[in-house]
Amino acid sequence: MKKENEGKGMDRRTFIKAGGAGTLALTMAAAGLPGDLFESRVQAEEISEKLEGPRLSFNSNGKFKIVQFNDTQDDERIDRRTIQLMEKVLDSEKPDFVVLNGDNITGGCDTELEMMQAMNNVVQPMETRGIRWAATFGNHDEDSTPKSGMDESGMLKFYMKYKHNMNTPGQKGLTGTGNMNLLIKKSKGNKAAFNLWLLDSGRYAPQTIAGQDFKGYPTWDWLRFNQVNWYYERSKAIEKRYGNKVPSLVFIHIPLWEHRFMWWGSVDSRTQAGHDLAVPRHQINGERNEDECPGPINSGLFTAMLDRGDVKGVFCGHDHINTYCGNYYGILLGYAGNTGFGTYGLSGPDRNRLRGARVFNLDENHEGVLTDTDMVFAKDYGIDLTANDQSMDPLPLEKK
Repeated sequence: MKKENEGKGMDRRTFIKAGGAGTLALTMAAAGLPGDLFESRVQAEEISEKLEGPRLSFNSNGKFKIVQFNDTQDDERIDRRTIQLMEKVLDSEKPDFVVLNGDNITGGCDTELEMMQAMNNVVQPMETRGIRWAATFGNHDEDSTPKSGMDESGMLKFYMKYKHNMNTPGQKGLTGTGNMNLLIKKSKGNKAAFNLWLLDSGRYAPQTIAGQDFKGYPTWDWLRFNQVNWYYERSKAIEKRYGNKVPSLVFIHIPLWEHRFMWWGSVDSRTQAGHDLAVPRHQINGERNEDECPGPINSGLFTAMLDRGDVKGVFCGHDHINTYCGNYYGILLGYAGNTGFGTYGLSGPDRNRLRGARVFNLDENHEGVLTDTDMVFAKDYGIDLTANDQSMDPLPLEKK
């Protein structure tokens, strides 16, 4: 997410990149990159057209755990504590799957190589542990594109080259990049027990629609109708294929308007009295330290999910210092907070207090399958929370 104070802390990195000893004088050959790095991974079949897709499954005990990392949001010289936090969460929680839910990288990368290094940094914690993962995109992932020329399509191809990545090219004809779903099969048999929807919520609103600008409105993006309709129709097809509605989670970077409505217990007003009534009604927990920043237009995703009855929760990032979660008329709406130490947080010495990740526990024998979700924080692992910059050299790129 773009905030006025996001650029703070970048001057030092810019100086390091421009100065003699700190200059990243790396070449493709020095990094050991193969010549075909930018070619698409060969697909034996059009996965996006199949309901099956890549395979995930519950373990022999009928359990499955997901970790959501949001807004790692750094350049190739990532803050070392972002990697440390990811590693400690993975080693402690031992998830079966990880979602990098947008704003995985940001501006500051001057070349395509530096963009690849930035992405590689946040991928390595899962790759070195053999944990399967997939990424969505946020509004900042293309911040370095004007200099490097590498857009989201190129980034998706780069991610897909990793051994443990589960992204697919995404459904053709949809707005955004890499819109997809992942079915999680039961521990025994071939029936789907759960489903994950990974949708691209876009970047920024267009300059105009019908000749009218968005002055005075939020300028973030929103899910388009073709994406919502794809979810709706695919959800019905999955139900027909397996004979029941398959419970699921939705991961998007930018929040829905309903996140805000739930917190305040109102569409129009924002009062403490309204929130006090909303807390017990919607079982809200966690913190809200900044305004939600959805786009200017309500996508209609929530009403589509309410009609289908399969989605158990929608989880986002974007607003770094919000960590709350609640039950909004049968669907959990929540934030994963902010994993990256290199971007804005709370003010002053508390800057890094809410750096963390969200954990989801699934049980195929539990009604609805999703049993609980909670935030874990850097402070829980003894990570240094000093409000400073601790950038490091890029992790080595591996041949793929």
